[in-house]
Amino acid sequence: MQHIELKGQLRQVGNKAAVKAIRREGLVPCNLYGNGIENVLFTVDAKDLKTVTNTPNSYIIDLVLDNGEKYACILHEAQWHPVTDEALHVDFLAVAEDKPVTIAVPVRITGHSEGVKLGGKLKVSVRKLKISALPANLPDELVVDVTSLQIGKRIVAGDLSFENVTIVSPKVTIICAVLATRASKNA
Repeated sequence: MQHIELKGQLRQVGNKAAVKAIRREGLVPCNLYGNGIENVLFTVDAKDLKTVTNTPNSYIIDLVLDNGEKYACILHEAQWHPVTDEALHVDFLAVAEDKPVTIAVPVRITGHSEGVKLGGKLKVSVRKLKISALPANLPDELVVDVTSLQIGKRIVAGDLSFENVTIVSPKVTIICAVLATRASKNA
């Protein structure tokens, strides 16, 4: 999986006014926890954070704090402003090389379906799947080949298997399907 570096500045626990002042400076309050470390409170520049949040890709984030400490983590949860869509608060989860990580990874559909060639329509239902794997084995994307998919058939998460990766999403999650159309019924 791709790594991306993010720089942060340590911060103190503050009241609502202190957090609002941080946001007015163009910073986003963040929290790092997990993997046996104490909670680390820090801030990140809102523009830098968008490289992680405004993309369909998933990353392992190399967090570098202003005191020189470095952490490997993943984006765990983000809270958004309901009107402006700005990040209000972000939680990061620290990861270790020897422990599995659960993360949502993009799904990429490849191939030209047999059902589409006969006039059907390919409907993609899921853009990401939750998987679990060691950080070294995490893929950048899950490639799903639809070449043999016929009209009325579908691919579900239970049909997929990848080396050194466990799919955590429910096995009945529909990835994609080829639906019948008027053109396919006349063929």
